[in-house]
Amino acid sequence: MRHDEFLARVRERGEYANQEEAAQVTKAVLDVLAHRITPGEAKDLAAQLPAPLKAAVQTDGDQRVKSFGVEEFCRRVAERTGARPRTAQWDASAVLSTLAEAVSPGELNQIISQLPSGYAVLFGKPDLSD
Repeated sequence: MRHDEFLARVRERGEYANQEEAAQVTKAVLDVLAHRITPGEAKDLAAQLPAPLKAAVQTDGDQRVKSFGVEEFCRRVAERTGARPRTAQWDASAVLSTLAEAVSPGELNQIISQLPSGYAVLFGKPDLSD
C-alpha cells in the first residue's frame, strides 16, 4: 500500500480533518506499537510499510518489549497526540485496522501473536487468533 493511500484510509476511518492530522496520529500509534512488539518484529513490520512510515516503527535493537494492555496502549497514544484516552482508542483503531490491510497476513499474524486478545478490536478483528 502506498503512503498516501495508507493515510487516506486512516483519515477516512478516523474522520480526521486532513492528511496531516492522519499522519500525526499514524506516527503516534505506530510508535507505541513498536514498543509493544519485539525489535525484530518491528523491523519486519517496517519492511512492509511505505517509506515515510518505516521510521515510526524502527526502534533501538536492544530495547526490551514493554508488556501492556489496551488501556495502557491507548493512554500512551493519548500522551503522544494530546487526546483523551477514549479518542486515542478511536485513533489506534483507525491506524491498526488500516495496518491490518497493509501488511501480509503472515506479518499480521506475527504481530498479533505478541499481543493479548484485548487488542483484537483495535485491528478490526473479532479475535486475534487468525
